[in-house]
Amino acid sequence: MYKIRFYSDMRAHEPVKEFIKNMNKKRATSWEEFEQEMRDEGILSPEREAEIQAEVEILCALIDARNENKISQRKLEELTGVNRSTINRIEKGDNSPSVSTLLQVLTPLGMTLKVVPIKPR
Repeated sequence: MYKIRFYSDMRAHEPVKEFIKNMNKKRATSWEEFEQEMRDEGILSPEREAEIQAEVEILCALIDARNENKISQRKLEELTGVNRSTINRIEKGDNSPSVSTLLQVLTPLGMTLKVVPIKPR
């Protein structure tokens, strides 16, 4: 559910627009097939795929924590000072928040960000 939304930022790029138009004609039978076609066309690089996955994990954790704590977006707005519409756009993946804003939203949920190596050293 969340993963699909992160491709929306790529729609502005002409090669991706053309690719999506062609994929619509092909009628991909699965999300995995669509992703593989994007990889094959060079639109979805391993680096971009890892970036998207990291964003998905962060946003899923944010949404899960908010729901587990039974905090509405409106209540989170009150706790953080971050506009509810901004929180909504962040959760939908329509907005890439600054680190500061993300920390501001995560803190009342008892969470923070941590920088870790991509691969073990």
